[in-house]
Amino acid sequence: MKYALIGLLFGSITAWSQTQALTNVANGESVTLNTFKGAKTIVVIFTSNVCAYDGYYADRLRSLITTYGANVQFILVNSYLESEETVDKMKVKYDLWAFDIPYLADKNQDWMKALGARKSPEVFVLDAQLKVVYSGAIDDNPQVAGAVKENYLKKVLAGAKVVNTRTVGCSIRSK
Repeated sequence: MKYALIGLLFGSITAWSQTQALTNVANGESVTLNTFKGAKTIVVIFTSNVCAYDGYYADRLRSLITTYGANVQFILVNSYLESEETVDKMKVKYDLWAFDIPYLADKNQDWMKALGARKSPEVFVLDAQLKVVYSGAIDDNPQVAGAVKENYLKKVLAGAKVVNTRTVGCSIRSK
């Protein structure tokens, strides 16, 4: 049953991605997953402007982007609908983070629903065919970077097979 559901999810990504455009708050451009189809690996990270867990990961994400950014396309996606998560406030937060990656406003929650995101920060790693090869947590210790024992995302990006993990973070409320 679990694998059948995963198969349905993986099979739906490519067709869905061709039409579901989001706005990149960094530059105002419209983006679909197909925009990044030339990338060997795409890391979609659901995030929030105000969730404390996202704040705990800012430096770790910066390090991952620096280490793997030449070969991996990182994308931040915000599907939150609360007043602190507006596009204008996303732009302010993006400027503070100083990440040089797309930050997409998913206010219709299309990407959230298609990928099955429920929390932030939640990660989805897609291969060159836009199939999900990993989903879950970035690592095993969201609050203390120095106490991380298992760095799931880093292992996946290094080519290891990692079983999907449970994400700890802030819940994304559906419409």
